[in-house]
Amino acid sequence: MTDSEFGESDGFDLRDFLPYLLNRAAEESALEFQQIYKDRYGMLRTEWRVLFHLGNYGQMTAKQIGERARIHKTKISRAVHRLESRRYLQRSRSESDRRVENLRLTPMGQSVYRELYGIAGQYDARLAEQFSTDEVALLRNMLRRLAHMG
Repeated sequence: MTDSEFGESDGFDLRDFLPYLLNRAAEESALEFQQIYKDRYGMLRTEWRVLFHLGNYGQMTAKQIGERARIHKTKISRAVHRLESRRYLQRSRSESDRRVENLRLTPMGQSVYRELYGIAGQYDARLAEQFSTDEVALLRNMLRRLAHMG
């Protein structure tokens, strides 16, 4: 297939395709931060996301984290197991429903969360420096809308 059959000549350019651009921007902008939590704590992306949800919102169930973070329950289960084996979180049975496990950070997990929270804030500020204050606000608003977060 030549360019004249499909591609730039018909106005479509993959480099301008919004899903492609969003994916590339997400991958590129997350690389440095990903390296920090991976190298320093041996965490995978889902693990730091579970850790951050517990750090931000306190005690939660795996189901609540999955719904809020839009992560499949199997991935959450693996992340919870790994975080628990590192003593970053602990599980406890719900008093009202014995089938439900409540998850919360241990003191060690809270310490890791606080450190990564500070690093994340600095990293976010460095990314935002590439834009004006108005551009950052607009970008955040547009990305929230695309993510259906209101």
